[in-house]
Amino acid sequence: MNRAYYNDQIKDFLTKESALIIAELAENNEFTLLQTQRDAWNEEIKILKSNLDGLEGKIYLEYSIPRMGKRVDAIVIIGPVIFVIEFKIGAELFSAYAVDQVWDYALDLQNFHETSHDKLIVPLLINTQQGTVPIVSKSKAQCLLKPIKCPANCLHEVLVSVVNQYSDCPPISIEAWEEGRYHPTPTIVEAATALYRNHSVENITRSEAGAINISQTSAKLAEIIRQTRAASQKAICFVTGVPGSGKTLVGLDIATKFIDRKDELYSVFLSGNGPLVGVLQEALYQDCKQQVKEGLRPRDLAVTRSDVKMFIQIVHHFRDASLIDERPPIEHVAIFDEAQRAWDLNQTCDFMKRKKNRPGFSQSEPEFLISCMERHQDWAVIICLVGGGQEINTGEAGIGEWLDSIMRSCPHWKVYISPQLTDSEYRAEEKLSKWVGNHQISYEPCLHLAVSMRSFRAEAVSQFVKHLLDLELENAKDVLSTISNKYPIVLTRNLNQAKSWIKTQARGSERYGIVVSSQAERLKPHAIDVKTPVNPIHWFLKGKDDVRSSYYMEDVATEFMIQGLELDWACVVCDGDFRFTNQGWGHWSFRGSKWQRINKPERQEYQKNAYRVLLTRARQGLVIVVPEGDEADPTRDPAFYDPIYHYFKAVGVQEI
Repeated sequence: MNRAYYNDQIKDFLTKESALIIAELAENNEFTLLQTQRDAWNEEIKILKSNLDGLEGKIYLEYSIPRMGKRVDAIVIIGPVIFVIEFKIGAELFSAYAVDQVWDYALDLQNFHETSHDKLIVPLLINTQQGTVPIVSKSKAQCLLKPIKCPANCLHEVLVSVVNQYSDCPPISIEAWEEGRYHPTPTIVEAATALYRNHSVENITRSEAGAINISQTSAKLAEIIRQTRAASQKAICFVTGVPGSGKTLVGLDIATKFIDRKDELYSVFLSGNGPLVGVLQEALYQDCKQQVKEGLRPRDLAVTRSDVKMFIQIVHHFRDASLIDERPPIEHVAIFDEAQRAWDLNQTCDFMKRKKNRPGFSQSEPEFLISCMERHQDWAVIICLVGGGQEINTGEAGIGEWLDSIMRSCPHWKVYISPQLTDSEYRAEEKLSKWVGNHQISYEPCLHLAVSMRSFRAEAVSQFVKHLLDLELENAKDVLSTISNKYPIVLTRNLNQAKSWIKTQARGSERYGIVVSSQAERLKPHAIDVKTPVNPIHWFLKGKDDVRSSYYMEDVATEFMIQGLELDWACVVCDGDFRFTNQGWGHWSFRGSKWQRINKPERQEYQKNAYRVLLTRARQGLVIVVPEGDEADPTRDPAFYDPIYHYFKAVGVQEI
């Protein structure tokens, strides 16, 4: 597949008129072409022509990086080397952002382009200032070199130097390289941004042989929506999946497919996860602003924050608006993310009485949300995205309440269910038993996502965490042994050591940060205070130069802030709230000046799920910190921490 606006053999590129090359670039450019872009292309072509003379290979200009929704200025393949080139025309100095940018492009190729995995990739950052030739040292340890900062007048010498150093490596077959498939696994922020830019879900995700993939699930849901509309029916769909499998991405894909408010198929993406909604709304808005600034989006198509908020909404805002306005909502399709976290009857009624002055309210949140869509006289579809073992807060009803609400209030609705909804972690088996023989229910294998897309280096991470938390020692050891060479999981008792390790692992703009349980209140001696308010938008979106960002590792995220989002590298710090004992996990909450045991099974399950969330947030690897405690401090007795440290060691987690 040709992902570049222009590609040619180097020898033909050198002889072709620059005007013809720019014309081809402009023809393939899907946005309004500004004069500044034309001038930049002209300067880049001039630099490349003056430095590629005498070299053989192929050149690609404006090469697509779908996961990031961007294009790298140039890729040049010479002999055994793939050069990833980014120009900074007019720049005198290379910013840290520019270095990370070209590194990200190179990492993207190495990680997600199948015929680039084992190839030597060299990122080059070029400015137009005069300078001396940078020193390039051969590396035997990796296929990806650190970014080389290169003045334009030195580009030829750098290209020749690198190719000569690796002359003992076989040359790249360009034909085979071009046939390589691109299998990205974007972060949820990257995915939402790319989808909002009208990229297809097929272009920004990968598929696994033998597994239902995101595009299949999305296509099935689109088919159900159209069938339901044609038949003037109402339907509810339950999509299940392992942590990080792309359930939220499926919902966003459906929302972007049916984003036109003038179309009867108009949909809305709803979530009770405030941090997720806030981060996605801000990311989409800032990306659209940047597109306008760069001339990639016409100014008359500029997007406001209100536009984005109509696309992704807090479910409680949707609920409250429907309380005031009893007409059918404008949307015929409502997508509820993390549907298992909707409130049960008691929580909803208590909230309505205290906050909305509605003492007679008598519906659970699922039942009320269903009733809102039932107001449509013709058709409606609800899509519930369901995570197993993800309930982490008091009053979360689980998926069983959605099933009961349909049976109780809307038995005429068609119900499409993932077969895995019967698994114990979804806590819906008893409810589903009531539907046996009911012709309204259909089991659809396409509605389950079994492969983790978050941990692109090792899909079995969620399985390992499940065995770990279920105290299945041998199973956990077996799974860990299969992923440790792809997805490092390490252990330490020193927080500073963990911070140093994670910084050495991350490259480019790969995001890292510290995550802890919301009950971890005795980490204050380590400068970790879970009670300190943290703005998730700053934490997840700000750069390395901002003290509010996750990169600084000063503010920490709890399970409530990070659920539904992710990091590339995570540092999980344990406290005395979740202890390993010979009788199983011990559950504790810090009150006043001492730890108090948690006895309610429901709260114990929430706490276990909190650690499930924390341990499955990293895409590429994690470091677990188990503090040593302090014998002089009874609230940090080493006896709280030592057993869990030894348990991790017994499982096979390597200490650094």
